[in-house]
Amino acid sequence: MSKRVKKKQIHKQKQKRESMLSRVISGMFTIILTGIMVYGLQCYSANDLKFAQVSDAHFSTRNVNTSFKLTAESPKILDDVIAQINETPDVNFVMFSGDLIDKPFEKELSAFLPHVEKLKYPWYMAFGNHDTCVGGYLTKALYLDIISKHNDNFKFKKPYYSFVPQKGYKVIVLDTIIDTRITSNGQIDDEQLKWLDNELDKSKKDVVLIFMHVPIIEPFPSEGHRLLNAGEVQATIEKYKNPIGVFQGHYHAAKITQRNNVLYVNTPALVSYPNAFRIVTVKNERKRVIFDIQQKDTRETNIRNLAKMMVFSSNLYAGEEKDQNGVFEIKK
Repeated sequence: MSKRVKKKQIHKQKQKRESMLSRVISGMFTIILTGIMVYGLQCYSANDLKFAQVSDAHFSTRNVNTSFKLTAESPKILDDVIAQINETPDVNFVMFSGDLIDKPFEKELSAFLPHVEKLKYPWYMAFGNHDTCVGGYLTKALYLDIISKHNDNFKFKKPYYSFVPQKGYKVIVLDTIIDTRITSNGQIDDEQLKWLDNELDKSKKDVVLIFMHVPIIEPFPSEGHRLLNAGEVQATIEKYKNPIGVFQGHYHAAKITQRNNVLYVNTPALVSYPNAFRIVTVKNERKRVIFDIQQKDTRETNIRNLAKMMVFSSNLYAGEEKDQNGVFEIKK
């Protein structure tokens, strides 16, 4: 064999080895890159959180409508909303933000529970002014005890509490209900306000979701329904600079207000027009948090049409389009 032929063979073998090595390196790089992408997507997905907020169901066993509340239709509306939530994929939890029942009697709460037990997602609640009565048998402690026996996810002993739905998030539930006198006003006492401040201080790196019945920012003025120390509560929340969403009810009206890093969301009632609830998706990204807020009407259209005729000003409760649906960004 000539030296020239031998040289060519050596060169070909070298090229073959280099080509094989190149393919191996390229394959390993592809596998690593794919793994990184999959991991990144998983992390991104894991940072998304979805919840439903249902407010002012005013569930009643009485077959009577009162003023502008369709309490006689409340079981049917509630069942429709529960079905809609169950049809919604990947809901992390459901929050009832007060006035679960219309009259503060144990039999009313006991009748309400079989309906919400149909939920396939964990559910929680905040107290509303219709849920307990001054000097009545259905105290807050008894109310919590009854719920805990029908809800495996609910084991809280106080009317205000917190939990972590998933990493990177903190849920805080406040008790705004005055139970020492008959009133529709709300208030957060000094002890609870200090607790709130401490919870926020421990959660500076989290997306915080606060739920309460009586709102901090009113959707419209009402001296007889407002939070008496709203300014103090608002100042406590707004001194923290991480993304915070505050979800409220009580006024039966839709309103969304953003103040820097805090988003105040008032959700309308189930029992009165616009007979709606909210589905909220929170995307926790590296430099920002996105709140995608969707208002969902009851599919009981005949009831909703009747409810609209019973209110003095339907626009006051329905709010503007920006109060119903929207995408809101909070930078970190």
